[in-house]
Amino acid sequence: MPTLLLNLRHVPDDEADEVRALLSERALAFYETAPNRWGISAGAIWIADDGRPEEARRVLAEYQVERRERARREFAEAQRDGTVQTVWSMLRDEPVRVLVVLVSIACVVALSLWPFLLSG
Repeated sequence: MPTLLLNLRHVPDDEADEVRALLSERALAFYETAPNRWGISAGAIWIADDGRPEEARRVLAEYQVERRERARREFAEAQRDGTVQTVWSMLRDEPVRVLVVLVSIACVVALSLWPFLLSG
């Protein structure tokens, strides 16, 4: 029976590509299901019946540890360089967009509370 290895919901394209390459490199038999048109299913990478699922899980776990450490190093480097995007840098770079988002949030909150404010 095929084994689900990786659900592709919220998985960046570069990570999915690296997992595919890693499985191919290790000669682990896998196949991929495409995402559903209506967003119910996000697609997945499956290990085939003869694909050694235990080994595939171990390889994926090792890869995820390495990717996490790489992301942490890159983030720490960006913090040292001062290139991490903050709320203030977004406000400085795109003030109109930030203002539109804040006004939209305020409108949603106001519309959500409207019935409660009128009944009191």
